[in-house]
Amino acid sequence: MHNTIRIIDKRDAPKDAVMIFGFPDVGLVGVIASSHLISELNLQEVAYVDSDLLPPITVLHEGLPHSPIRIFGNHNVLLAVSETVLREDLVYPIMHSLIDWGRSKEVKLMISLSGIPIPDRQDLEELKVFAAASNPELLKMVEEKGIEILKEGYMVGPQAVMLQYCATLGIPAVTLLTQCFFNYPDPEAAAKVLERLMGIIGLKVDVSKLLEKGEEIRLKARDMMKRTQQELMKMKKTQEFDIPLYIT
Repeated sequence: MHNTIRIIDKRDAPKDAVMIFGFPDVGLVGVIASSHLISELNLQEVAYVDSDLLPPITVLHEGLPHSPIRIFGNHNVLLAVSETVLREDLVYPIMHSLIDWGRSKEVKLMISLSGIPIPDRQDLEELKVFAAASNPELLKMVEEKGIEILKEGYMVGPQAVMLQYCATLGIPAVTLLTQCFFNYPDPEAAAKVLERLMGIIGLKVDVSKLLEKGEEIRLKARDMMKRTQQELMKMKKTQEFDIPLYIT
């Protein structure tokens, strides 16, 4: 067994791009938002992940096989998205490989899209988006955009690894987390995180289709949500409800 992760380039990636990550997580916020971005910005596949660490899965689109983890690009945007749930033991190697690939393409900023589960989600009319960042300057920038800082808490999963690894490497990185359901696909939360993302990267994306197709998306994403939930429980995702001890 080789235990290698290869990222195979299919076409030239835009230089000086913003690299966005959307992986299965609470409410499938990142995946739903990423899928919408791909269609609205007409992003093309620029690379894909090939690894014998991944389960033997091929994703079929229009009858043709694709890797479950792909990178799309266009308009100075790169988007890494997974159509399969990452097992706990794969989160580190896959995220590190994708970030190293992004570095090799001279990415200027990395942003992960995710959710923060809240118990009374169904009662909320207006969803809040929170941010965490790899350095104080970026925190100041997102705060100036009107995004609330997640000052204390835990992050678990791919976005946690992305933020920590980027901070270690000195790569500018932001994680955007929208209030969402823990165990239901949440298109409204995905729309909210996209609105905040657009404010940071300066592109315009219409989220009305995402809101209109909410019920259809929920039904389509139901099975992925079940598998995602199982992995999240293993990763102790529920710890995000906890408040950490105050240690500076």
